[in-house]
Amino acid sequence: MIACLPMYDRPETAAANDAFWAAIRAELGRGPETLTRDRDLWEVWRAPDLLLAQTCGMPYRARLYGNVELVGTPDYGLPGCPEGHYNSVLIARADQAGTRFRSFDGGRFAYNDPVSQSGWAAAMMRMRAEDILPNVLIETGSHRASAETVAEGRADFATLDALTWQMIETYEPDLAAALCVLERTEPTPALPFITALGEDAAAIFTAMQAALEALAPEHRAVLHLKKILYLPPSDYLAIPTPPGPTLIRDRLARERGIK
Repeated sequence: MIACLPMYDRPETAAANDAFWAAIRAELGRGPETLTRDRDLWEVWRAPDLLLAQTCGMPYRARLYGNVELVGTPDYGLPGCPEGHYNSVLIARADQAGTRFRSFDGGRFAYNDPVSQSGWAAAMMRMRAEDILPNVLIETGSHRASAETVAEGRADFATLDALTWQMIETYEPDLAAALCVLERTEPTPALPFITALGEDAAAIFTAMQAALEALAPEHRAVLHLKKILYLPPSDYLAIPTPPGPTLIRDRLARERGIK
């Protein structure tokens, strides 16, 4: 049986995530003693013995819907977001503060993963609204790596999950100081909790709510976790899915060939 809370798990938050899982396990009366941290996330999300994991909205709607049960949605109390929603911050180097987003047309864009709502899809939808495209796409593997890539001048801009950005500001102030926030994207449903097909999603949801109520205030503060809500799958499926990096690169290659 697998439990995995990977999306905001970093050294500074690990103890709070462990405490949250311990409280959930106590409410459920079953489950692994420790969180899984050393397996490929797609393997975890698709595992038939998955008890609880957190994924991202784009993987859920694009590949996991119909193959997992939706348990619930976290509310992190993020500024400008309705309950159970989050967004992305569009970042650039600190010396670019005040620059209009449109000015980054043809620039170098860093993204964490092609199947990421906050790192890829939100950015592409914002670029579509401005009718712009980057000229170079740089896949980094994580939001933090995207931030570092921009700070070091290897990319011009990126979009980061808003809660990840808050954690960078808190735990890595030097990195945050090298960057600026240009703007925020439109809110979308926050990163969903899932379980394997056949599991009792309602019972897990109830256990998570009770566990959060019982969690020590200092752990709740570290996790920024205000509530566990239920948003229906339709809320996630309604979010547009833009073209992936391969299609964007193909389009850029065609345009360069024409020129």
